[in-house]
Amino acid sequence: MPDDTHLLIEEKIQAKNFLHLGDRIRILRKTQNRTLQEIADQSELSKSMISKIENNRTVPSVAAIVKIARALGTNISNLLEQEAGTRAIFTPQQESISKLTLTEKGYSIFPFASGFHKKKMQPFLFTAKKGEVVPHQLSHEGEEFIFIIEGEMAMKVGDTEYMLKTGDSLYFNSLQKHGITPVSATVHYIDVFV
Repeated sequence: MPDDTHLLIEEKIQAKNFLHLGDRIRILRKTQNRTLQEIADQSELSKSMISKIENNRTVPSVAAIVKIARALGTNISNLLEQEAGTRAIFTPQQESISKLTLTEKGYSIFPFASGFHKKKMQPFLFTAKKGEVVPHQLSHEGEEFIFIIEGEMAMKVGDTEYMLKTGDSLYFNSLQKHGITPVSATVHYIDVFV
């Protein structure tokens, strides 16, 4: 069992992974001469939440990032990209695992290929633990493809609940309300946003 010092260090590492997301959102909003309230209204998030995100005091859910990106006239990949684009991005397994970042919804995410500019899709590694995910359903523009690497979860899309196990996949229009509930102690899965 990790001690409190270890947990504090881990939280700082996780916060550092997404440190520049809020800065990029704030810069883009100010470049467009728009207020926090305008972005909040268009993204259907609170002004307070937008402020916390811009000041890097919280890591938003992927659905919140999608909504903010849309309100700013861009896409999720452009908000997450950190460096000049390249032709290929290799991510060792240890890097994606060590850079998982806990969101306010209770699951951890890692955005693959953040250095690849103008992507047509945004792949993520998700890790969710039973009892830690805040029950919620989200909807946003686009499509999603989910592939379970390890574990089991219930995925509700619209009015239908799917039981997904290791090796299972699901593709759906993400305008439909959707949400997950881990069934196993931990579930690891790939979620690709298009």
